[in-house]
Amino acid sequence: MRARIYQPARSAMQSGQAKTKTWILEFAPEMTRSLDPLMGWTSSADTQSQVKMGFDTQEAAVKYARENGLNYALSAPHNRRPIIRNGGYGENFATKRRGSWTH
Repeated sequence: MRARIYQPARSAMQSGQAKTKTWILEFAPEMTRSLDPLMGWTSSADTQSQVKMGFDTQEAAVKYARENGLNYALSAPHNRRPIIRNGGYGENFATKRRGSWTH
């Protein structure tokens, strides 16, 4: 059984770092999905593909995979450099601003 261990990236609609600190172990699908001819739904008999487990650290996720004999692939996270401006958000509304303020 193949598993993937990764740290999720933030979504495009997210500016903060919520839900990006945990490590996720999820199983790769072992069989293809089939199309239900009556309703048009996609279905699969592979219940492991629905399992997604969260861990606090990378080491805990790797330890779990080794203890359970799982073949796993580890994906390194791509950490972004934080954008920190002098003055921060409050600088947009400063009363000591020199010059005109336009967008």
